[in-house]
Amino acid sequence: MRPSLLLINPWVYDFAAYDFFARPLGLLYLAGWLEDLGFEVHYLDCLGGAHAKGGPFGTGRYPKEILPPPPPLQGIPRRYGRYGISIPGFQAQLSSLPEPACILVTSLMTYWYPGVAEAIRQVRRRFPRPPVILGGIYAALCPEHARRHSGADLVVTGPGEEVLWDRFEGLFPGLTGENGRTISQGKSVDGDLDSLPYPALHLAPELSFIPLLTSRGCPLDCAYCASRLLQPTFRRRRPLAVAEELCHWQDILKLKDAAFYDDALLVQAENRLLPLLEELARQGRRFRFHTPNGLHARLVTREVARWLKRSGFATLRLGVETTALGAARLDRKLAPGELETALSHLKDAGFRPEEIGVYLMIGLPHQEVEEIAASIRRVKELGASPILAQYSPIPGTALWEEAVACSPYDLENEPLFHNNSLFPCLPKFSWDTYTRLKRLAAGQELW
Repeated sequence: MRPSLLLINPWVYDFAAYDFFARPLGLLYLAGWLEDLGFEVHYLDCLGGAHAKGGPFGTGRYPKEILPPPPPLQGIPRRYGRYGISIPGFQAQLSSLPEPACILVTSLMTYWYPGVAEAIRQVRRRFPRPPVILGGIYAALCPEHARRHSGADLVVTGPGEEVLWDRFEGLFPGLTGENGRTISQGKSVDGDLDSLPYPALHLAPELSFIPLLTSRGCPLDCAYCASRLLQPTFRRRRPLAVAEELCHWQDILKLKDAAFYDDALLVQAENRLLPLLEELARQGRRFRFHTPNGLHARLVTREVARWLKRSGFATLRLGVETTALGAARLDRKLAPGELETALSHLKDAGFRPEEIGVYLMIGLPHQEVEEIAASIRRVKELGASPILAQYSPIPGTALWEEAVACSPYDLENEPLFHNNSLFPCLPKFSWDTYTRLKRLAAGQELW
């Protein structure tokens, strides 16, 4: 009998949450790797697959149960709650599973750790004996806090395929997968992402789009971003291998929509993205693509824009952060005139203004409200749609110390204060101002 493992994607506890092409792809990659090694893998997604109110292309609102906020967040004039399936529903799913040899739990935002702790607490009610291992973003960025507060037996950092193999080799000596590989042989991908098995998308409930990675990491090192902390090396897949995976999932899942999870999709596009799109066109494959993580605007050339339009990119997002002068303190994504050039190429390729979303960051340390308003106005003048992205301070990033210094909250000791809904680095923040900025972005108010 094959050893059984249980993988869990926990709940989100927050004031607001929306499924914008969100699936735990890292956990599903780990599930595929473990299945390839011979484990029987069971997967529970506390966020579920169905939404209370559907949005376009399989996005939508998660079901929400209103709960009292934790003590550090009391007094915030918004409704706090747990997003995802009910706890009785979670327990009902657990009751149908055999006792696993080990339980693996992932994590996302640092300030969502109450959902991690609740998932571990609930799974221990059903299975008190198996060890619980916690990984993911919260575990990587706040490992000491996770060890004290998550309830996991072990907190690990880094890609699961690289940090779990030695522990599993000791727990399951001699285990051999269907392809004859042992755990030790599955230890490392040696930088070759295409040597990994496909993610176990067949385990994801009610999947309405194909989550896809063509690379891991990012060659840039933006001051507010954790990409380099989570993936220190920028590793790329071969375009034909990505095309083969897309066709594989389309044949099996019968899906047309696909969302790129890359942090740097357009880097070296002439050698990566464009050959992928050319191969799909050669095979006559049609997809509807989405870029929720955002594209580097400076890399949108005339040829890239034409291929994006020709290949069916339906949800186009550009990561700009701010159009204000002096933004180089935050990133190296844009030089003067590059946003204008990118938007010109996209419009010439046939994209309409409402199809081009531009992420603008709000809530940066010492950011002035007028700077945000000016950025919104500038994006609208250029014929695109501004989308406000609330800044969350992230431990270990270059902007972290500045965020800690200017915030009225104890960011260093309480991850709940990293919550972007608090605007933790804007001491003069008001909900009225935020509402006015949202209305300005939506074209409903002048500033």
